[in-house]
Amino acid sequence: MHYQAPEPEKVNLTSPSRWQRTVRTMFVRLGWIGVFALKSLFVVGTVLACLWTIGFAQRQSWFGSNTTATVSKSTAANQRYVCPMMCVPPTSQPGRCPVCGMELVEATSGGGDQQPGVSIEPAARRMIGIRTAKVTSGSVIRTLRTIGSIEYDESGMSTIAAYTSGRLEKLFADYEGVPVSAGDDLAVVYSPELYTAQAEFLSANQSNATSRFIDANRLQKLAAEKLSELGMTDKQLETLARQNKPESRIRIASPQSGTVVEKLAVEGDYVKTGQPIYRVANLSTVWLMLDLFPDDAAVVRFGQQVEAEITSAPGKVFSGRIAFISPTVDRKTRTVSVRVEMQNDDGLLKPGDFADAKILVPAIPRKQTYDPDLANKFISPMHPQIIRDVPGVCPICDMPLISTAELGFSPSPLPEPTVITVPRSAVLMASDHSVVYVESEPGRFELRQIEVGALTQNQAIVAAGLAEGEVVATDGNFLIDSQSQLAGKPSLLDPSEAPRYPPGPLQFAMGSPQTLADTAAEALDRVFTYYFAIQKSLALDTVPRQQDVDQLRAALADLLGAKQLPDAAQILFQQALNSIERTGSTLEDARRTFRPISHALIKATNLVRTRETRNGIYHFYCSMVVGGGGDWLQSDDTLLNPYWGSQMLHCGELVHDLSLEPNRSTTQSDQE
Repeated sequence: MHYQAPEPEKVNLTSPSRWQRTVRTMFVRLGWIGVFALKSLFVVGTVLACLWTIGFAQRQSWFGSNTTATVSKSTAANQRYVCPMMCVPPTSQPGRCPVCGMELVEATSGGGDQQPGVSIEPAARRMIGIRTAKVTSGSVIRTLRTIGSIEYDESGMSTIAAYTSGRLEKLFADYEGVPVSAGDDLAVVYSPELYTAQAEFLSANQSNATSRFIDANRLQKLAAEKLSELGMTDKQLETLARQNKPESRIRIASPQSGTVVEKLAVEGDYVKTGQPIYRVANLSTVWLMLDLFPDDAAVVRFGQQVEAEITSAPGKVFSGRIAFISPTVDRKTRTVSVRVEMQNDDGLLKPGDFADAKILVPAIPRKQTYDPDLANKFISPMHPQIIRDVPGVCPICDMPLISTAELGFSPSPLPEPTVITVPRSAVLMASDHSVVYVESEPGRFELRQIEVGALTQNQAIVAAGLAEGEVVATDGNFLIDSQSQLAGKPSLLDPSEAPRYPPGPLQFAMGSPQTLADTAAEALDRVFTYYFAIQKSLALDTVPRQQDVDQLRAALADLLGAKQLPDAAQILFQQALNSIERTGSTLEDARRTFRPISHALIKATNLVRTRETRNGIYHFYCSMVVGGGGDWLQSDDTLLNPYWGSQMLHCGELVHDLSLEPNRSTTQSDQE
């Protein structure tokens, strides 16, 4: 039987397949809403897949510019991060501040601003409260403020002690604070020893016999001296001799008028010889004891007036004069004790009370000061409240009065020196540096180092670094500093990078200098001689000879010892001498210290001259000196730059011919 295979099933291509029928059936069941949802899902899935593909390609660097990557890496390498609170210096690594824990932020580059300082928009300036003030010049009085206490005048205190052993039978001053007069009885002491001595005295008076060893008069005198040593007064001795009757009790009298400030025994106590019973103080004069820092104590003098307000009498001002300045510094408190003598006729000054004291002193130390109450007067060397118009003797200590001129008080008013001042709030202190933010142009602030001469309650005296008329920030300067730190500009993080001198030549008012004579003139001539020698050495690119430096130092020291030197000039020459002490051994060190020396001498030429230096002094300036302050003096008008030497020997300008002859002041330029 032959097997015949079955014919294959014929497929109808026009009829739907099974999966198509399934999908169609599903769409029919879902309806049109389901169809729309499925299509939307498909579109969203497709978009997400595309985005994932693009991100994956970027991570794998399948496309992009190599230059962009290089720039990004370079930018990241140069990026600096700073603490918002400026706790630590900038770092190249992000993270948190190790001090305050705040997240470090990226430091801005200042927007490509290569100019010095930072620029602050007006809106930001108002928001952070930046205020400014002009640099001014004038005379300044410095006020020393300190706290002291009222103490007894020790020269007016007495201790009443027992002259002989015995029992206190009666105390007339039975509490502290009792006022007494000289000669008033204070106590009655019973003493057998005194009775015996009185009997010996009376016996010696009645006896006219003379022994082999001593005559009667001598015996009577010895007996009287013994009674005096036991505390009997001359008046009591006269009474004893008249009554001719010994007494076993003696009355103790007060040796002075005053107030009983201590009662050291009570009635019935048995006292020994020398044991104190009372202390009496004369409160018509009291001491105000002050403690001053050594630098403040150095500017006050004997006889200077002091004003004080005490706690028990607020609003009332008491005055006194300095009677003593301790020659030593307390090793524990590092202060100098100053004693002020004050009159207390009304009794308002009570020992033990506290006082707020105020002493007015010149802002710049001076050899002499003017006090109208002491001009052409004579004063007690121990009690400064004793002031007379003519010589004489102090009624308290019997010492001869001395002239107030010997103590440094001028007989006539003195001209007040002019100084550069700024508000105290403008000065920022950082270690050994003092800086201010100067508004060089509207909205732009630059950090500058200054030298502070002294501080008053509201002002700072600037010895160098600012010129009159410049504008400094007084409020908001710490916020300006934070912007400088973020911009990578000089700031309080490293104030040594800030310039020390204002732009342009040194500015000072031309005046009529005093002509020195004798030894002072000789010393000033030597100062300029060796200064010019150093200037020429620097212009030749050679380190100044040590001999010239030593001679300049010696000449300045001799000049500072001259009595006719004005106070303002003395300060300038002292600044020059201090700068010489910092002179190094290299050419760069010599040029760096040459600047402050030159500035001091330029200013001094406006105060003092000699016959030899009245003419032939020229003020030059070079704007190319790094950090500014490129001023110097020459003895001729041929410009030789000491700051650059052969590199730019003739770079600079002649600012002034400082000759004192009329019509010789010039202003010409000789820029290279």
